[in-house]
Amino acid sequence: MKAHTAETQATMTPEKAIDFLKEGNQRFQANLKANRNLLEQVNDTKDGQFPFATILSCIDSRVSAELVFDQGLGDIFSVRIAGNFVNQDILGSMEFACKLAGTKAIVVLGHTSCGAVKGACDHARMGNLTALINKIEPAVFAVKEPKEEEKRNSKNLEFVDAVSKKNVELTLENIRSQSVILKEMEEKSEIKIVGAMYDIASGEVEFY
Repeated sequence: MKAHTAETQATMTPEKAIDFLKEGNQRFQANLKANRNLLEQVNDTKDGQFPFATILSCIDSRVSAELVFDQGLGDIFSVRIAGNFVNQDILGSMEFACKLAGTKAIVVLGHTSCGAVKGACDHARMGNLTALINKIEPAVFAVKEPKEEEKRNSKNLEFVDAVSKKNVELTLENIRSQSVILKEMEEKSEIKIVGAMYDIASGEVEFY
């Protein structure tokens, strides 16, 4: 499989970009990687890059976007931060990726058993981690069930995963409310902005 070119990027639609990612994840789950020569892709991309999607994911070592979507060099922009939330720098990176570099989709990828989300569920406080946890805690408060306080912590993995999904949803809202550029591009159908969850037990990505 060759690296993407200006020509292939130009023919890419937002819908096709999402389909490419879904197909890549299906290959990953089946352990059927696309046949690609990474060194050849190094050479192919030395004069420019033409990725088709931007993925915002967690720093979790089990959730590498390039691997779980079976993509090669020059295929996707990968933004990683614990808890997969957005700030001004990440939004600026996304605006560059879509408006200037031509990607057709933004995927906010959460995952099950997320350590950062567990920290938010437990309201952890430690050094610089405190500020990061504060950005995820709105998702904790937005999940109303269970109501029992003793069940609203990292020991309840069902609660943790519900918070992870809500965190993705809130991140999507923040992208649209905090970036006029990306919101307008989505409204003009130039890009898609979608959420997804990765199951660390099965390797499956569920889009929603």
